[in-house]
Amino acid sequence: MNYIEEYEKWLNSPVFDDKTKQELKSIKDEKEIEDRFYKNLSFGTGGLRGVIGAGTNRMNFYTVGKATQGLADFINSLDCEKKVVISYDSRNMSKEFALDTALIFAGNGIKAYLFETLNPTPVLSFAVRYLKTTAGVMITASHNPPEYNGYKVYWQDGGQIVPPYDKLIIDKVNAITDFSVIKRLDKESALKEGKLQYVGEEVLSAYIEKVKGEIVNNDEIKKASDNIKIVYTPLNGTGKVPVLRILNELGFKNVWVVPEQSEPDGNFPTLAYPNPEDPKAFDYALKLARKVDADIVMATDPDADRLGIYAKDKNGEYRSFSGNMSGLLIAEYLLSEKKKKNQLDNPKDFALVTTIVSSNMAKDVANEYGITLFETLTGFKYIGEKIKEFESAYEKCGKYSSKDGAYKFLFGFEESYGCLVGTHARDKDSVVAVALLSEIAAYCKNRDMTLFDRMQLLYDKYGFYKEVLLTCVLKGIDGQEKIKAIIEKLRNYKESTIGGQKIIAVRDYAVLTRKDLLTGKTEKLSLSKSDVLYFEFENNGWCCVRPSGTEPKIKFYIGIKGNTEKEVDEIIAKIEKDLNKYTE
Repeated sequence: MNYIEEYEKWLNSPVFDDKTKQELKSIKDEKEIEDRFYKNLSFGTGGLRGVIGAGTNRMNFYTVGKATQGLADFINSLDCEKKVVISYDSRNMSKEFALDTALIFAGNGIKAYLFETLNPTPVLSFAVRYLKTTAGVMITASHNPPEYNGYKVYWQDGGQIVPPYDKLIIDKVNAITDFSVIKRLDKESALKEGKLQYVGEEVLSAYIEKVKGEIVNNDEIKKASDNIKIVYTPLNGTGKVPVLRILNELGFKNVWVVPEQSEPDGNFPTLAYPNPEDPKAFDYALKLARKVDADIVMATDPDADRLGIYAKDKNGEYRSFSGNMSGLLIAEYLLSEKKKKNQLDNPKDFALVTTIVSSNMAKDVANEYGITLFETLTGFKYIGEKIKEFESAYEKCGKYSSKDGAYKFLFGFEESYGCLVGTHARDKDSVVAVALLSEIAAYCKNRDMTLFDRMQLLYDKYGFYKEVLLTCVLKGIDGQEKIKAIIEKLRNYKESTIGGQKIIAVRDYAVLTRKDLLTGKTEKLSLSKSDVLYFEFENNGWCCVRPSGTEPKIKFYIGIKGNTEKEVDEIIAKIEKDLNKYTE
């Protein structure tokens, strides 16, 4: 069926409501009709994400309903307790999609726990295990622009779905070709039959206690609490309540919230892109920070799983931190302080987990303290999967043992502003990141330093590492084809250098091989297959390319180590120039 036939079907079928039909009738641009109907919104390995609106390639009650019905069918095919917990963020339609999702589960005989108010993704991850549900659903499009929403699925370990469950659930979702098969209970019946239950304060309070338990030096916070100043913005998302609560309960007394971005608002009126990776997201926060002379400035994205920060340099100027920088600050602080407290007995039994596109400084940090480093594919779900592996091994042998694969997870981070301290959640958690970075800022304040000063000490110790991300947006059918073509051209790359950097090995995760260009030997890679290319350079540098899993983009990651920032920037500029030829 082509897109025009699908469009006509939605206009004429009694399955679709009048509001949906009116929206479709109002479209005058055929390219817009094509974009809405040329494909089904893909239920990928994490769930759905797309622009809100009518059509098969949009987020609406029908596509969300199809995803939920497929997930319900899968749960009902298992011998397990039939329970799911659902949360949502501040985006437009998040609350409505969350309630409808709950009522579809109820209509399929599955008990739905629905949060009374919006809550962050890490709280949903925590709630899955706290409530002992089979699965969880988070209605969010994370940091995407305001017109987007999404649907993320979590499994009973609290992590996002991974193999084999992801493929099995996708098969169930794709098997639904008729929206009329979606089963729903009305709200009153669902409540009366006990198939819908609202989740209140209890879960958030339990979560906050777990986060507080990850603090290393309460005395450092107590000593600095009267003097340290914090500016925070939730970017009109879900972070305000849990972030202010954790800072207050830890004893931080001087906390300012950006008033224009304080309350939940799916239109994000001060932002085109509610992403703490975007410097523009900090405009209001930095203005307030300069007014109150803040020591640290922090922003969480709409579902509060990512955290961006700024801190002063020695000249009093606010400097941004990449996700790698903030992640490495936390990792090194945790390890150095635990070593001081003699809490790193048998260091090889401790695990630091990161991704292949995160900073290679993580390897140096792990080596310095003798702990074990693991690398995963891009996506925090793979870090969550590692935690599950460690815990399964621990259950078998009853102790932490690197020999038996029973590692104690200490910290995980990825370059895209996401990290996790502890195992209370199984996805990136900006609330625990706020807590730890505020503690580190207090530690620095007590020594007349700033967070930026401490970062410079890491560069002095390990070398100057810098990473950048280049993205190219390529929308629609033509865009998809161009992304494939770019990756294939790079897969057949014949030059010996990129931007003047000598390539010493090439990893192709689509076929799970690593070819050493110096020896000519090829070895197998152990991670899952993924359409990712990774070029290794001399001196611990690298470049990686992959299509985005959530947006119509191709991404180029670059990581370089040098002696100075100027030297590194010059190398990166040359690499960027070479890569840009592929997107022109």
